[in-house]
Amino acid sequence: MSEEKKEYNTEEEQISNQEEYVEEPQQQEETEEAVAEETEQEEKTVEKKGLFGKKKKDKKDEKIEELTDRVKRQMAEFDNFRKRTEKEKASMYQIGAREVIEKILPVVDNFERGLATIPEEDAGNPYAEGMEKIYKQLMTVLDDLGVKAIEAVGQEFNPDFHNAVMHVEDEEAGENVIVEEFQKGYLYKEQVVRHSMVKVAN
Repeated sequence: MSEEKKEYNTEEEQISNQEEYVEEPQQQEETEEAVAEETEQEEKTVEKKGLFGKKKKDKKDEKIEELTDRVKRQMAEFDNFRKRTEKEKASMYQIGAREVIEKILPVVDNFERGLATIPEEDAGNPYAEGMEKIYKQLMTVLDDLGVKAIEAVGQEFNPDFHNAVMHVEDEEAGENVIVEEFQKGYLYKEQVVRHSMVKVAN
């Protein structure tokens, strides 16, 4: 009797173990399904936040952005105004300097004419030496200001720098070459202040 009971209990335990073994995979599958559903729900929630969950800007932040943009624009306008003013100022300075130089050039011409009339025997005369020193000093000052004499004799005629007042037939000189200069021309910072008056060979 006891042996039959033991066998019966053993069979029940085996059946119970089999049922537990069957239930464990089912529980695992249910857990995986629950995790998948939860993950999917979280993804949908993130998508909704991305589409509709944009936080509206605070009025204070909008005002700060507006004022910052306005300041940047005003700074850019001021920088443009400063550059334009500096350019106009430099242009006005050059115009004024050019007018002064134009009025000084006749004085330079008279110095050169006066020095050209001094005889060689009087070259050592203190009066002649004084004139020459003043002339050299004047030319040094003009050179420091950016005033340069235009090269003429032996150069090819260029209407941008030279003013032809006479033409001559000269076989020794090349065609369109300057053979004589009547009045010097000058440049002020690469701009013509006065054209050279020249004689050109044909």
